[in-house]
Amino acid sequence: MSLFTPQIAIDLGTVNVLVHLQGRGVVLQEPSVVAIREDGNKTIIVEVGRAAKDMYGRTPTEIEVMRPLRDGVIADYFVTQGMLEYFITKVAGRFPMRKPSVMISVPYGVTSVERRAVREAALAAGAREVNLIPEPLAAAIGAGLPVGTPTGNLVVDLGGGSTEAAVVAMNGIVCAESVRVGGVHLDEAIISYVRKKYNLIIGEPTAEAIKIKIGAAVELDERLEMQVQGRDQVAGLPRTITITSSEVTEAISEPLAAIVNVVRAVLAKTPPELSSDIIDRGMALTGGGALLRELDSLLTKETGVPAYVADNPIACTALGAGKALAELPVLQRSIPDF
Repeated sequence: MSLFTPQIAIDLGTVNVLVHLQGRGVVLQEPSVVAIREDGNKTIIVEVGRAAKDMYGRTPTEIEVMRPLRDGVIADYFVTQGMLEYFITKVAGRFPMRKPSVMISVPYGVTSVERRAVREAALAAGAREVNLIPEPLAAAIGAGLPVGTPTGNLVVDLGGGSTEAAVVAMNGIVCAESVRVGGVHLDEAIISYVRKKYNLIIGEPTAEAIKIKIGAAVELDERLEMQVQGRDQVAGLPRTITITSSEVTEAISEPLAAIVNVVRAVLAKTPPELSSDIIDRGMALTGGGALLRELDSLLTKETGVPAYVADNPIACTALGAGKALAELPVLQRSIPDF
């Protein structure tokens, strides 16, 4: 690999894209949202990232604001390619003569077809070569866990479209489980709850704001409140309600139960020798979902394994993918199919 070839690692998430540039760290974090319009048989990309997200729910009928990834995998190949091209050019644009070497994180257990779609989209977007790394492994590396040792490390990566729990040792995944439940599904649960209880229709951005400002995995000692604006389902007129943190906890209880079950399933599959390491070390929570209040307390209570939130959990996967790209020759020797 040329010393002058840009080395870019991408955490290609359902909700956010983070880009790590070797030598500079995480240089870009933007929503994985694209605004498009149809021109005959041709799809034209209008805006990408933050600018596209700001347009959500505010566009004329001919413009659609969409997420080209769903549950962590590509749902629209062309739009994903355009989004990747935008982000790669934005980061490596000052190296126009040298195509970058790229590492992209993908969910654990994706099919070979889904892996190939990610690789081909990145190559079409301007990458010189593309390597893929499982998200739980990248998250564990980024969280600073000693993944190269024979000791067991449990990481739970809570993304926007999926949650993955994995036991990592010797630079590989010993066992893992994933469920296509993540931050987006928590938002959808809040939307459904508010519609059923208050006959009020709210959008995804409002539900996300509720989750961030007053959401909690368990009942809080001090109740939080928030005023929410939406459209009355019966009258069709704007209306304001006050929602509490305990209501949000009730609303998201079902998707949280699915996340707890994934962690339990991994613990049930873990070899006994590694189980003792995990009890001593605890489980590291990474991804944006790890920032939900008291999620670590919920997982500790339900599994009996101490849980803690990793430093800078949102950036863990991008940081880990960047480190893996820098150490790729070593990793390839220890993991032939890396």
